[in-house]
Amino acid sequence: MSGSAASLGLRSGSYGSLAAAVTGSGGAGRKAASGGRGWACRGEKERLQLLHRALRLVGRRRAGVLLLLAVASAAVFCSLFAVVKDDIASISIANNYEVSNAIQNSVYPRTTRPLMMSGDQHSASIVNKIELPNRLHLSYENFTHPCEGFSFPPPLVDKKRTGPRPCPVCYVSVDQAFALMPLQASPSPVLKNLNYVSEDSVPANLSSQGSLFGGHPSLEQRNKSFDISESMTVHCGFARGKKPGQGSGFDINDDDLLEMEQCRELVVASAIFGNYDMIQHPRNISEFSKANACFYMFVDEETEAYVKNSSSLYNNNKIGLWRLVVVHNLPYEDPRRTGKIPKLLLHRLFPNVRFSVWIDAKLQLIADPYLLLERFLWRKNATFAISRHYKRFDVFEEAEANKAAGKYDNASIDSQIEFYRNEGLTHYSTAKLPITSDVPEGCVIIREHIPISNLFTCLWFNEVDRFTSRDQISFSTVRDKIRAKVGWMPEMFQDCERRNFVVQGYHREVLEQMIASGRKPPSAADQPSRKLRPGSRKPPPSKKPSAKRKKEKKSSSRRRLPKPAALEMGISAFQAFPGSSKQGLAVQSRSLDGLVIQNILFSPQLAQDQDDHHQQ
Repeated sequence: MSGSAASLGLRSGSYGSLAAAVTGSGGAGRKAASGGRGWACRGEKERLQLLHRALRLVGRRRAGVLLLLAVASAAVFCSLFAVVKDDIASISIANNYEVSNAIQNSVYPRTTRPLMMSGDQHSASIVNKIELPNRLHLSYENFTHPCEGFSFPPPLVDKKRTGPRPCPVCYVSVDQAFALMPLQASPSPVLKNLNYVSEDSVPANLSSQGSLFGGHPSLEQRNKSFDISESMTVHCGFARGKKPGQGSGFDINDDDLLEMEQCRELVVASAIFGNYDMIQHPRNISEFSKANACFYMFVDEETEAYVKNSSSLYNNNKIGLWRLVVVHNLPYEDPRRTGKIPKLLLHRLFPNVRFSVWIDAKLQLIADPYLLLERFLWRKNATFAISRHYKRFDVFEEAEANKAAGKYDNASIDSQIEFYRNEGLTHYSTAKLPITSDVPEGCVIIREHIPISNLFTCLWFNEVDRFTSRDQISFSTVRDKIRAKVGWMPEMFQDCERRNFVVQGYHREVLEQMIASGRKPPSAADQPSRKLRPGSRKPPPSKKPSAKRKKEKKSSSRRRLPKPAALEMGISAFQAFPGSSKQGLAVQSRSLDGLVIQNILFSPQLAQDQDDHHQQ
């Protein structure tokens, strides 16, 4: 028994001594122990005699009782202090999980994670390793997931609200999400080694397509980049300079580059160029994520100057959780196109990061990033997740909507669509299933940095660099070309799920217009919580409508939900877990082999609908 305890490294004391160290002294140790116990007994008797004498000296019985209670309380406090001290030294995960030997191979094994080497090579001979704290590692095959059987409830019946809205999402706790993180990188189909074109290795092609930052890839080079092989070299921005961020046209200070290289496990990133948006501060972030995840906000000099002058939270290049990284020598005049660099090329800016969550600056993150990784990547065995558009599923419709809203030059959009049509792009239909949409809502990207997902974002960026900056138009073309070669494609989840963990705000120009007109800009904190009553699918009425409002309601009472909204809730039913939805989204619990799991189903607030203008 002692041998097994020593091999597992069981700790028997508050200072971490192994059990074998206690039993190794033999008979001498037992003799010393017995002697110590005898001395302790004699000391106890003497203390009791002294207490008895003290009580005899006390004249009143009440004072004697109080003195006795005080001594007893002191003894209990000392014993509890000793027990708590031992427990703190032995507990290595939160919430005191009851772990059985059937689930884990050893007692809280120490894990090491490799750095992602240059060229996206996951080498077995790792020079530098990251040691994380002892933790419990779980596998989806070892236990029944607490969210199994969860399905989307029917959409709310509210004739006043026909636009997009959030829907419930089943999350686990942060500790469970971290325990479910895969220890090894996900496999990359076919592609194992990905390198990038630079002017030092390949002469720049000064064609009319693309930019100097992207290396001006020719049409022949573009088509060749879709021929996926085990080892590839492709254009992926940063064509000039020693490395990304140094003399590349998207230049970053050396101190910031050094800090970015130190980021390892997870990065949450956003960007504001041209002072276009207000900084949104994340909420509901766990202390674990604050200590282990990196939060980076890329800004230009104009935005940095505004933040310094307008925010009292700015301190030492940080504002709240965000670390501001000032970018110099912007490669594009269009701030929206510049914003696609950190959005799609995070794997180049953070070469040692394993996972990333991109959030557009107009969005406020209101859920812990580790919950998003577990829900949208690890639970589905995916490496890239993005929400589909809440209304449009067809690229041709998306192009027309961009033209109508004046998002880009109409002739350039028509030229791009015609180019894709000649390559074989067709309208979306259910015949393309399991593909659920050709149009993403690209404001949130959750991904694992492996060669195939890095290739996808590189080629997606090349399309943005060559054609228009509207990345929704080029998404499906890159996806379908890669899928035809290796069978890999991004996971697309519902837009209502995205609205569960982000709150959408307004661009700065819209806020300024609202303030100029005397209207108060709504905030997430100002929006009332409209929870459902038990046994009802209708939200409680907020206030009694006026007579004028009643008249308007009567004239529009026969409106129905638009077909795209119905398709949004129904087209991906195969993605949801099987089983009927329970009326009360309450706290559930499951237990398997001693593992206690709490399942919390978050029911989000029904935020105010945003217009299509804000969606774009």
